[in-house]
Amino acid sequence: MDPVVILRPQEQEYLLCAIESGLRVASPHQFFLWTQGQVQALLPHQVLVCLQFGHGGALTRLECLHGTVLAPGAQQALADLALRIARGGRLAMAIDAHEAPDGLGGEILRLGFDNVLAHGTGPTSMGGSVFLLFGLAVRPTARHAYFLELLLPHLHLALGRLPAARTAGAPARALSARETEIVGWLRAGKSNDEMGRLLGISALTVKNHLQRIYRTLGVNNRAHALARCMDLRLLEGDQDCGASAAARRMAS
Repeated sequence: MDPVVILRPQEQEYLLCAIESGLRVASPHQFFLWTQGQVQALLPHQVLVCLQFGHGGALTRLECLHGTVLAPGAQQALADLALRIARGGRLAMAIDAHEAPDGLGGEILRLGFDNVLAHGTGPTSMGGSVFLLFGLAVRPTARHAYFLELLLPHLHLALGRLPAARTAGAPARALSARETEIVGWLRAGKSNDEMGRLLGISALTVKNHLQRIYRTLGVNNRAHALARCMDLRLLEGDQDCGASAAARRMAS
């Protein structure tokens, strides 16, 4: 049986303040101020990663929110790890990286955090979302998990109210068949090594393809590349292109 969590008066006040403030969030700037203000007061953390998924599990939005400067490449690494955790199938998760230094815990430690607390809605008729708090001020407990569970519907609705990110103009050129295939696997949350194995090429070649994709789309990282492709509808009808091509290669 899960432990019963009784909120203390100050916690009740913080929770009510966070919920009331969240009702007025309607822009990315307001979402940032809310999550780094009222939500931060209830669940002090270093980085919040928000993932929004559409029908079929396609990633439609990724936000990485933090009040401090991250090391070069850290934000992209966090986004990649968050996407893999979100696709792992567990709606709720609390990890103390020092207690699990291998595997997922080791990756969290290498990124400079001691822990992660995550919760998600699961699939819904309007799409699902997952929220991951990296680097809580204290070891996450059932109490912190309960706070995030209470905030989850308000985080989900606030994220859903944000306008879709738009980038004007068409790309410099059309993506090649291989580049489209790589973006498809990128959307599936695959790492460079995993894509290399699936495509029969090296991880370095995958990286080079990604750099060309970034230049073509005018973006700087994986999350922006996915958002740009979805904004331009470059992947519509190609959801299974990567898997189909990989299956043909393995069968040959």
